[in-house]
Amino acid sequence: MVDISLPQAKAQLSELVARAAAGEVVRTTKRGKPVAQITPVPAPRQPIDFAPPETSDRFPAARPRTSADFIRRMRDDDRYDALSGWLFPNLPANHRTK
Repeated sequence: MVDISLPQAKAQLSELVARAAAGEVVRTTKRGKPVAQITPVPAPRQPIDFAPPETSDRFPAARPRTSADFIRRMRDDDRYDALSGWLFPNLPANHRTK
């Protein structure tokens, strides 16, 4: 960190900005007290991928496309058989799913 007086900072502003762009922090003082600071701008973040999951490379394409498909898959799944037997113990096994 470099401390520099305000009159010097006015005269050397271009140089101070170049030093800050290189990663150095420059603090400007007025009568010996810090009043301003020139810092480097942080590196830009990578953009967020807002593509739908079925077109994105990060997600598998096997996801249901509608809520009806999701409910249908949940209903036909084997785990639902166990859950329906627990929720509806008096329901015959052949009427639980499918």
